[in-house]
Amino acid sequence: MIRIQKSSEIEDSFFGGRNFGSSIEVVRDVLNDVRANGDSAVRKYTAQFDVASPASLEIPHEELKAAADKLQKENPDLYHALCYSRDLAIRFAKKQRESFDDFEVELEPGLFTGQKNIAVDRAGVYVPAGRFALVSTMVMTVAPAVAAGVKEIILCTPPRVHPSEKDEAQKQGLGVPGKAYAGGKPYADENIMAAAYICGVTKAFACGGSQAIGALAFGTESIPAVDVIVGPGNKFVAEAKKLVYGTVGIDMIAGPTEVFIIADKSANAQWVAADLLAQAEHDVVAQPVLAVTDEELARSVSEEIERQLETLSTAAVARQSIDTYGRIIVCKDYEEAAEIANRKAPEHLELAMEAGDQRDAVEKLVHNYGSLFIGHGAAEVFGDYAAGLNHTLPTSGSARFTGGLSVRVFLKTVTTLRTDSSREGPAASAKAAGVLGDAEGLAGHARAARFRIGE
Repeated sequence: MIRIQKSSEIEDSFFGGRNFGSSIEVVRDVLNDVRANGDSAVRKYTAQFDVASPASLEIPHEELKAAADKLQKENPDLYHALCYSRDLAIRFAKKQRESFDDFEVELEPGLFTGQKNIAVDRAGVYVPAGRFALVSTMVMTVAPAVAAGVKEIILCTPPRVHPSEKDEAQKQGLGVPGKAYAGGKPYADENIMAAAYICGVTKAFACGGSQAIGALAFGTESIPAVDVIVGPGNKFVAEAKKLVYGTVGIDMIAGPTEVFIIADKSANAQWVAADLLAQAEHDVVAQPVLAVTDEELARSVSEEIERQLETLSTAAVARQSIDTYGRIIVCKDYEEAAEIANRKAPEHLELAMEAGDQRDAVEKLVHNYGSLFIGHGAAEVFGDYAAGLNHTLPTSGSARFTGGLSVRVFLKTVTTLRTDSSREGPAASAKAAGVLGDAEGLAGHARAARFRIGE
């Protein structure tokens, strides 16, 4: 059962980042091997960790199209939901793109400074396919890249046994974790392939885990090196992204998912419980948190969680998350609830509150979160799937200093300088630069500036 505690009982560790062990040595070895040996290293680790190790890594584009056509025919609801989600995500990301202005301004007479926002040439997206094949992650990683104007979008996702080879794999007792079916055709989860085609991936590779991150960062004979890598994954993928940062850009280091809900007496206990469980079912270490001022609401939500767990197909995972990391915090007032939320800096923050002055006040007070969901109708799961927002968000307190995946990750903001030497601004800048160069002992700097004005 979820823990109910008073705000005065919150331990300091609640506000710190959550560490679930390091895999740095294993991952470093994998990355070094991939850098040195390319495709052969990728195949070695794929055979070790995945259910299939194909002879070639690139999934033919016609396989992606066939998967999309099959999905449209056999599961039109999912096909249209993906298209709807993609369209909203691209519209939102394009609006974000519009907010990054290119400009040139004359700061002083004849001294023109400017800014340009330039898309990276090639982006790598990683879409996991472990316990859940996260088709929505395809939308969230590819849409902002498309909106940014990235020329090439390269997908890596864990391999699967090709349908035409499943019988042979079963005969040999292969195609299961630890016993990869080797030498077959490159293939992946069909829904992920369909989503890749729907969203506009340029090339797709049947390659997962930390070896995929290494391949995207360093390039192999088959997989091109990219400029930035985005997308979630397990702790090995997260560690790999951390280690390759600098060689490539990354979106963030994502940890276990989390939600923090501030609810008032008008909140629907059934809805609040469902939102907490929606996060809990992700992972046994997911963290669902509710802050209330009313103990009766706390008890109602706790009881509703227990009722819903009885019929939830993912109850085994959700139960562990709720019991181990979930909690309901009873606060003295909403200002305290907002203060706790700001210290926690959650990935998702919901204000399950009635519209009015109180909710408006709390909305103004909170400022550390990945995404904010305002009001009873703004379910966090809408943001996960189909509201335009990106669901790749900062976790473990990193919302204190960064936002989520957006079009910004795929853009370089660069600056420009242009001068008109017939005006006084460049001469004034040269004089100041010469003085500063002298002060720092950089005579070459000072000389380069003074030459411009004949000194």
